[in-house]
Amino acid sequence: MAAIPAQRESEAPHREVRGRTTLPGSPLAPGSARGLVRAALAEVPGVSARLTDDAMAVVSELVSNAVVHAGTDVEVDWRLEETGAFVVEVRDRHPSRAPRDPLGAEVPHDAAEHGRGLRLVATLAESWGVTYRKGAKTVWARLPPGGSEAADGPAPGPALDVAEDLAPQPPRTGGDRDWLGRGALSFLAEASDLLAGQLDENLVAALTGQLIVPRLADWCAIWLEDEASARGGSGGGPARVWHASEARVDELRRALEKDPPCHRDGLRSGPEPHPWPGDALGPQGADGTALAYRLIAGGRPLGTLVIGRCGPARFPDEVTGLVEDLSRRVALAVGAARQYARQATISAVLQRGLLPGAVAEIPGVRSALVYEPCDKGGPSGDFYDLFPAGDGRWCFAVGDVQGKGPEAAVVIGLARPWLRLLAREGYRVADVLDRLNQLLLDDATEAADAAARALVAAGGRPLVPGDGPQTRFLSLLYGELTPHEGGVRCTLASAGHPLPLVLGPDGGVRSVARPQTLLGVVEDETYTSETVDLRPGDSLLCVTDGVTERRSGSRQFDDDDGLARALSGCAGLSAELIAERIRRLVHDFGGGLPEDDLALLVLQAE
Repeated sequence: MAAIPAQRESEAPHREVRGRTTLPGSPLAPGSARGLVRAALAEVPGVSARLTDDAMAVVSELVSNAVVHAGTDVEVDWRLEETGAFVVEVRDRHPSRAPRDPLGAEVPHDAAEHGRGLRLVATLAESWGVTYRKGAKTVWARLPPGGSEAADGPAPGPALDVAEDLAPQPPRTGGDRDWLGRGALSFLAEASDLLAGQLDENLVAALTGQLIVPRLADWCAIWLEDEASARGGSGGGPARVWHASEARVDELRRALEKDPPCHRDGLRSGPEPHPWPGDALGPQGADGTALAYRLIAGGRPLGTLVIGRCGPARFPDEVTGLVEDLSRRVALAVGAARQYARQATISAVLQRGLLPGAVAEIPGVRSALVYEPCDKGGPSGDFYDLFPAGDGRWCFAVGDVQGKGPEAAVVIGLARPWLRLLAREGYRVADVLDRLNQLLLDDATEAADAAARALVAAGGRPLVPGDGPQTRFLSLLYGELTPHEGGVRCTLASAGHPLPLVLGPDGGVRSVARPQTLLGVVEDETYTSETVDLRPGDSLLCVTDGVTERRSGSRQFDDDDGLARALSGCAGLSAELIAERIRRLVHDFGGGLPEDDLALLVLQAE
C-alpha cells in the first residue's frame, strides 16, 4: 500500500500539528516513517533538536517492532500538542502478538531480526502503552516538551553526526553514553535502509566498513564465504579492510590474512575474541581488542565481520551490542545480494539459451537487429530468430509472449524450436502458424490436466473451468524469404503482432500483412499469409510492442502512425543505421528507461 501523504493543521501558531500515514510492512517502513515525521517537525517553529532526535528514535523503534512482529501494513499517527509534547501511535493488524518486553531477558543470538526493544521507548517517553482492539493493536508513546533530559552534557545532534564522536576513543560517560542509549537506534535504522538497497555483496561490505570506521572501531575487516568455505571457516583473505589511517590498511590486510577467523561454536553470531594483529598497527597500536561476529542469514554462514580498537580499554557493551545488531543486518543484506546475483545469473543463462547463437546471413539481404530486454526479474518475453530452412529459403520470426520470467521461457522454449523444425520440414508460413497454435493449446490442456490430477491426488476438490494453468498467449510475426534475381520474395503472416512496414528508396512507407488472432487462443484457427516482393533498396521493419507502445505521458510512439513517420525519415540509410535510428527515437520518445522489452529486425534487399 502506498504511503498516504502527511496531513497537518497549522492555521494558528498554537494549534496542534498532526500527521498520519499508512506504510507497507516492509524493511523500508521505518525509514519512510522517520522521513515523514522529520519533515513535519522541521516546518514547526520552536521544535528543539532534542525532541526531534527523540521522536526519530521512538518512531523508528515502534514501526520496526510492528513490521517485525506483525508483518502487516502499519498505520502511524503523530501529533505535536499545544503544550509542545509529541505523541505517536503505531497500529498494526496482528493483535495476537504482544510488543517486546522492555525488561525482558537478553535476546538469543539466533533470534529474529529486530531493533533494541521498547526499553528505549520507555526511557525517552514520559508515558507509553499498548491498546488492544478487535483486529488491531496500537503501541503509543508521549514525549515531553523539549524531549527527555540528558544524563550529562548537552543533547546529542543527529545520529550520524554524533556517531563521529564515538571513535576511535572509547565512549565516555554522559553525552556519548547518552547517544548509545538514544541515537544508536536511529543510526542502526539509517544503516539498515542503506544496506537493504544494495544488490552487490562487495558494495554491502564496503558500506559496512564506512559505517563502522571510525564511528565504532579503529579498524574492521570482512570475510565473505562461498558455499564450500562456509563449512570449514572463512576461507581466503578478507574481502575488505578499513582503518582510520589509510596508510595502515595494506599492512593490516597482510596481518589479517595470516590469521583468518575460525569459528568453533556452530552458528553463534558473536561477538567472539579475535587475535590482535600486533605490529601491523604500529607502536601505538601494538595492544588492543578485536572481536569477530559471524554473519549468518537464513541459517547459513555468509562470512565474518571483525572489529578492532587500539589501547587497553575494551569495547563497551553498548558498542558490542550495536555492532551485533548491525552485523545481523549486514548478513541479511549479503544474503539478499547473493540471492539477487543467483537469480540474475539464472535469468541470463535462460535468456542466452532461448535466443539463437547467431543470426543467419542471407544472400542478397542485409539484416540488422536490436534486442533490449527490460530486466524485471526474469527472462524477457520477446524473442527473435533468423535461420536457413533449406531449398534456398530463409525464415525469420519476431515474437512476444504474454508475461515474463519462467512462464515466458517455457513458451519461447517451445515455440522457437518448433518454428525451425516445421520450416525445415517444408511447411509453409500459414501451416506453421496453424500447427504452432494447436501445439500451444495442447500444451496448456496437458498442463491443466496434470494440475487437476495432482490436486485430486492430494485430496483437493476437482478443478472447475477457470482453475489451473491458463493458455499461454503468443504474438508472432513469422515469414519466409526467397532471394531471386532482382529482389527477395517475402511470404509472411502476423498473429496478433504489430504489422511490419516496408520502406522504399523514395521514403514511401506501407504496411504489409493483415492482423490475425494471437497464437494459443482459438482452437482450430486457420491462418493465412501474404507475399510481397522486396526490390533492391526496400527495407522491411519488424518490431515488438515495446516499440509501438513506448509511452510518453498518455501518448504512445505509434499514435498517428508515429512508427511509419519515423521510418520514412530513414530513406537511403543502411539496415544497421535504420535499426539504430529507430532505437534512438524510441528511447528519446519516452524520456527515460524503457518499461518493456524492445526488439526490432530490419531486412533490406540489396
